Amino acid sequence: MKYLSIAIPCYNSQDYMDKAIESCLILKDDVEIIIVDDGSKDRTAQIGDDYASLYPDTIKCIHQENGGHGQAVNTGLKNATGLYFKVLDSDDWFDQSSLVKVIETIKQLHQKDQDADMFIANYVYEKPSANKSSVIKYTNALPQNRTFRWYDLKHFYPQQNLLMHSVIYRTQLLRNCNLQLPKHTFYVDNLFVYQPLPYVNTLYYLNVDLYRYYIGREDQSVNEKVMISRIDQQIKVNKMMIDCCDVMKLKSRKLRNYMVKYLTMITTVSTVLLIKSGTPEHLQKKNELWQYLKNKNPELYKAVKHTFLGSMMEMDGHVGKKMITTGYAISRKLFGFN
Repeated sequence: MKYLSIAIPCYNSQDYMDKAIESCLILKDDVEIIIVDDGSKDRTAQIGDDYASLYPDTIKCIHQENGGHGQAVNTGLKNATGLYFKVLDSDDWFDQSSLVKVIETIKQLHQKDQDADMFIANYVYEKPSANKSSVIKYTNALPQNRTFRWYDLKHFYPQQNLLMHSVIYRTQLLRNCNLQLPKHTFYVDNLFVYQPLPYVNTLYYLNVDLYRYYIGREDQSVNEKVMISRIDQQIKVNKMMIDCCDVMKLKSRKLRNYMVKYLTMITTVSTVLLIKSGTPEHLQKKNELWQYLKNKNPELYKAVKHTFLGSMMEMDGHVGKKMITTGYAISRKLFGFN
């Protein structure tokens, strides 16, 4: 039985995908690695096929026409046979000792018929250009080494969002919520995490530094200039998050509050990028985004506006710009923009 399926979306990843794949090659009987070649034009496909030949019981290499990161994740999920599903970007990697602890915990709980809906582990921002790394932990916010529910959540600090790097979902849960990420769209990581949350009843947090998130490539999707150039895709994901569920009708107050906070952060990112671009077209899109939220879900709009970041985003004038700049600085810290 495969306890964990790891999907590695790859597009022209020949220079760094080996590190990602090799970091998964431990406890091979328990892990399934799904390399998804997203129509690459370099040696990515050949490298993936070579690994699949070397480890036929552990690695699959699937080739598809270019559909973007989201479609590659969809393909990985469609072909996953593991009990749990995790995405690893091709320029990132796992800490192997942490991966062993995660898999062993999954196995132990499964043997007791106590499968959690979602596992959470720490992640590490790796920024070699600045010779530094920073660990995002959840020790203050989540119970450790036991199954818990949303009502057990404590206070999250601003930098402690649950991102794709930190979550591992039960595979069937992702299928039950009909998760389907859009093609040719960046920033779908946020939708991947956000949409399934209302389906999660039980959680488990392991205080291990599993995911190593590389920051620094000039073409990276979280580079500020790149994000501004792709702002329509950011807005698209933002709107899909607004549409995917009626957050204000969720019974769990702590889950509701967390999802409002998460949506506020994403909308803050969209807003500050549109303002920093400064073109009349982008400033109009900023207003349209907030109007979209207000029209779609007035109650959710009020909840977002009631937050500290949300209250700053529609301010005008010098004070407004100063406050929005502050919001942007917070967003950079939380999401690791260059």
